[in-house]
Amino acid sequence: MLKPVPEQQFGRYARPVRILPTLLAAPLLLANADPAAIPLQVKAMLDAALASGNESEVATIVKYARATAPDNADAITAMVDSWHAERLAKRQEKLREAGPFDLWKGRAEVGGYFTTGNTENIGLSGALDLQRETLRWRHKIRVAADYQESLGLVSREHYLAAYEPNFKFGPRGYVYGAAQYESDRFLGYTDRYSASLGAGYSAIKQPGMTLDVELGPAYRHTNYTDATVESSIAARGSLDFDWKLSRAITLSQDASAYIQHFNSSITGTTALNAKLIGPLAAKLSYSVQYESMPPIGRVGTDTTSRASLVYSF
Repeated sequence: MLKPVPEQQFGRYARPVRILPTLLAAPLLLANADPAAIPLQVKAMLDAALASGNESEVATIVKYARATAPDNADAITAMVDSWHAERLAKRQEKLREAGPFDLWKGRAEVGGYFTTGNTENIGLSGALDLQRETLRWRHKIRVAADYQESLGLVSREHYLAAYEPNFKFGPRGYVYGAAQYESDRFLGYTDRYSASLGAGYSAIKQPGMTLDVELGPAYRHTNYTDATVESSIAARGSLDFDWKLSRAITLSQDASAYIQHFNSSITGTTALNAKLIGPLAAKLSYSVQYESMPPIGRVGTDTTSRASLVYSF
């Protein structure tokens, strides 16, 4: 015969009789966390969303699935968490096994115009952006050119080539290096070389929106069109902002600044990308380039409005 256990053995405030209901409810709690317990229609909807691989679509479906089957919220969460963990493991394995020529992504941009009749003008622009990202490293390469003629005379000629490696030491922080070459005789220089080393931080890192900021010392060497040469230590800062407004439209803002004793410069580009068909997109952009001390006879600010086609690969 079982004897009752004195309450003193459980402590003054113990309630031993409550242990039995808890033990009886445990199988029910476990059943609610089992994905097999999710209603078939809700599970089919979740399976379709997970198969799409689209993070924003999955988040939306999960929201409504929890509202439809609140008793299975734990099971839905467990199902989605497992999907996230599996995707992360596959991505990390792919990054570890990638060779030096793998994982490159890029965009090629082409724009231009040609007019005849009362005026004869021609304008061409092109840019190539490449990026490769692994677990620890990110490499960014950019090559761009602008050329314009009015009545047979060159009115704009700008060339740029840049390379930036990043070493990621945390989920958001990284160390960067940057090397850049520019030529723009209409802004007063034939050649300008820049090198920088500093720290970067991903201030915003979420689906649909990212913001990277960088700051560090730099060195610049400039050959001006008036035959003067300038070399100077500078401070470099930059930001890279991307906001996906919808599945087809993206807003971006890129800016960089070199602050130095002789001639500081600031560049910025605001762009709107609209997806057309497949990898093709239309791009409208507005760029500003400012030089604080241009040579005599030169204007310090250039602006460019551009419409172009972008091919992503």
